[in-house]
Amino acid sequence: MAVTDTAEPPPDEPLTTKEGWSDWVARNRSAPELREDWPDLDLSQRATYDDARLDYHSDLIVVNTPTIQEVVKTVRRLLILNRRQISARRGLIVTGAAGTGKTTAITQLGRTHELGVRLRNPVPGSRIPVLYITLPPAATPRMVAVEFARFLGLPITSRANLTDVTDAVCGVLCDVGCDLVIVDEIHNISLQTRSGAEVSDQLKYFSERIRATFVYAGIDLEHAGLFSGVRGSQIASRFTSITTYPFAYGTTSQREQWRAVVATLEQALRLHRHKPGTLARHGEYLYQRTGGMLGSLSHLIRGAAVDAILDGTEKITKAHLDAIALDRAAQHRTRPADRKDAKHHRGIA
Repeated sequence: MAVTDTAEPPPDEPLTTKEGWSDWVARNRSAPELREDWPDLDLSQRATYDDARLDYHSDLIVVNTPTIQEVVKTVRRLLILNRRQISARRGLIVTGAAGTGKTTAITQLGRTHELGVRLRNPVPGSRIPVLYITLPPAATPRMVAVEFARFLGLPITSRANLTDVTDAVCGVLCDVGCDLVIVDEIHNISLQTRSGAEVSDQLKYFSERIRATFVYAGIDLEHAGLFSGVRGSQIASRFTSITTYPFAYGTTSQREQWRAVVATLEQALRLHRHKPGTLARHGEYLYQRTGGMLGSLSHLIRGAAVDAILDGTEKITKAHLDAIALDRAAQHRTRPADRKDAKHHRGIA
């Protein structure tokens, strides 16, 4: 019997496997200490020291934004309310434009929940509280079931039908006490197509069989038709919805909130000559460059920090920020007039 999906995790161990997810949750996120003797390190020591800081800046802290706080608070409440529900458990949908932090919010939700479970149940391997998958493009019900099985590391043969895979997945998830299922890229299904409707039914069946709270995330789901028709109405009646947006900059309160986010990222930097508060004072320039997108802001600051380490300046300058090419969406959001203003904005020394 040919085996198409084995229990062996892929070499890179992505978040969509239990090994990759577990390693990511447990990853050491402490900031490296700045060494006062760094100018006196020999070449080998300096390379090791700099590499540790480069690695740290490649995965800088996640800012605990109001959206992440709302997602965590909402699901924490749903987990309690769903404890004794036999069926029709309530879930959460996180929707919004691309780049507004949906995946960050739901993965941080999963990490927060799993760390809490580990604290209460310190025996290693006794539970798998969170399952995380991304919905494949043009997915079929069996493909979705196989994604669940792949996360768990279940061997699935080519002869296993949908019922076989579903039964195996549900049995294991119930045994390991999974109570949070996160499905990303839900916009990859369309309820207007037969396969999309069948995938929606498969997810609903999973939610009936598994005593877990389901969280979906996807791009502009209202416009994608996820809530239309009979199936869409049923989803809308069972799921709370949170919409993610870019940061706004119109009012004093909004500008202060943006500068607070910038300041939080800046405080996390590990550069020897960077003056604290430099980036926070230039919140308008950073907003013009990123359009209020947190992902673009993080990429901009992290990229500039990497360059500051590599060129030895050890501080972020205007030249560093100007040199970072952002995603096309961020560039498109920055109007020509804004780019001109940003170019002539008071420099960062």
